[in-house]
Formats: sequence, structure tokens, C-alpha cells
Amino acid sequence: MCTEALRWLLLIHQLPAKPAYARVKVWRRLQALGAVTVKNTVYALPAVGDGREDFAWLAKEIEELGGEAIVCEATLVEGLTNQSLRDLFDAARDQDYSRIADEARQIADRLADGGAGGVPDVVLAEAATQTARLRRQLDAVIAIDFFDANSRLAAQGLVSGLEVTLQGEGNMSMKGAAPPTGALRKRTWVTRQGVQVDRIASAWLIKRFIDRDATFKFVPSTGYSPEPGELRFDMFEGEFTHVGDRCTFEVLVAHAAVDDRALIAIGEIIHDIDLKDDKYGRAETAGVRSLISGLSTSGTSDEQRLARGAVLLDGLYDSFAIKQDGGR
Repeated sequence: MCTEALRWLLLIHQLPAKPAYARVKVWRRLQALGAVTVKNTVYALPAVGDGREDFAWLAKEIEELGGEAIVCEATLVEGLTNQSLRDLFDAARDQDYSRIADEARQIADRLADGGAGGVPDVVLAEAATQTARLRRQLDAVIAIDFFDANSRLAAQGLVSGLEVTLQGEGNMSMKGAAPPTGALRKRTWVTRQGVQVDRIASAWLIKRFIDRDATFKFVPSTGYSPEPGELRFDMFEGEFTHVGDRCTFEVLVAHAAVDDRALIAIGEIIHDIDLKDDKYGRAETAGVRSLISGLSTSGTSDEQRLARGAVLLDGLYDSFAIKQDGGR
């Protein structure tokens, strides 16, 4: 969704001190709608879909609880830019996705603890129930993820990974979605606009090690239909995206069967930055995170981010390669 032409719905309301449950009820409804706080009792939604009707029904409920409420539409909100408002929505959804991802990792750890003797049936049954609950929660969050928050793919990959494991489908393969390695030549590689760490690193990997003639295309996060011959990466339903607890960069390295310890090391850094799980805990991660955050500032185009990221990752790769060669 483009931020330049956004319109916002605002719910401005006031509730009486009693009954006390009224505030909790309204707050829960606002959370379920995906609304964010702009100021005190002023909440916002993007003016898309059923947002106006949702706010209208909630305003009616507030009035029935003895309160007052109005719904209005605005193109600007005092003290906030379109981007800062969008960031509020993304931050709220990132929290939701992170909670789901953390629970999914805990379930995966319990399943992995089964070892050679297998996972007890009671543990499998409990994991299946918890995974089904997480899937419902994930679908509910996606429904109110208006701007495709960055943590979405990680949560989707982890929950889908649990489902595959519990269904006994073996390894976390791409299920035939991705073409064979030999077909990854002279392609148009498509990803979401506003590239961040995993997409920047994946584009560098593609261009340097997989498809030297690659061209890149940046599209909205939703509603895009790929053209023949295009390959999508790090986006919903893409040929290359998060699988289980692996980020897109790691999936690409595995699919292309690139046997390079320097790339494995970079993949561990990108994993920890993107998934925020500190799985590998490499000393270089904090510095790389700061550098990539700096080159991804607002106002830079996606092409500029890829170009600057390539310089950074070239240097990082060369550094790891030198260490592998013993400093020679």
C-alpha cells in the first residue's frame, strides 16, 4: 500500500468511569480491529476495506455504554506523517508476529527434544493443538496487517514449519515451487518494496553467486500477480521465502547448494538480524545490523539500498574468505 495517497479513519471517544469493564471491552475491540493509538483516546485505521464500518459499529457500542464517540476521515494527523503513522501499525503487528514466532520456536524445541526415541504421543497431541491455535492467531494478525510488517514472513515460516513437521512430511522442502538451480539464470527477481536486511542480502547473493544477469523488480507487498518467468523472493507465496526457522537468504543458499563457509557465516548474521532470535550469536551481528539500518533510511530508493548493501556485503564476504584462508 502506497503511503503518499493514504487517508486515515479516526475514532475519537470518551467513556464514563463506570462500568469499569467498558474500557476493557472497547480496548479489546480496538486491538482486534488492528487500530493504533494516536493520542489518548484517539485511535486510527487506514481508510480501506471495512474500517469505516468497523469504527461505526464500535462508536455505536461506546454510546450504548454511556460514552461518546465520533468517526472522521483525514489525510493528515497533526504531529504525525503518513510514514510515522504507518510505522505505528507495523510496530504493533511486529509485536504480534514476534509473540507467535517465540511460541512456535518453543513448540519446535519440544518436538526436537524427542531425539532418536521419537516424540511421545502426548507431546505430539499437545503440539498439534498449540500449532492449530497459533495458525488461527497468525491468520487473525495477517487480517489486520495493513502494511505487511517485516516480521510476518518469519512467523509464517515457523508456523508452516510446525505444520509440516506434525503432518510427517519430512524435510522443509520448497514443495516444488522453486525451479531447479540450472534454471536460475537471466531472471527477473521480484520482491517487496522498501527492502530491508533479508531482501538486501538475498539480492546480493542472487546477483553475485546465483544469477549474475539478474534484474530486480520491486512491487507492493500484496495484490501482485507475477509475470511469466519472474521469481519472487522474501514475499508471501514467493518461490523463495522463509521456510521453518530459516530466513530467505539461508533458503537460497541451501537451494543453490553453494558450499561456501563465508556465505554460511553471513547467513547466520542475516538470520539473527531478521528473525531476532539470537540463534547464532555471532560477534559481527550488531555491527552489521547498525550498518544495514543506516543504509535503509527513508528517502533511499530500493535500488540505492541494494547497491549500498552490495558494497557492505562484498566487504564482509571478503573478510570471512580471508579468515578461511588463514589470512593469506
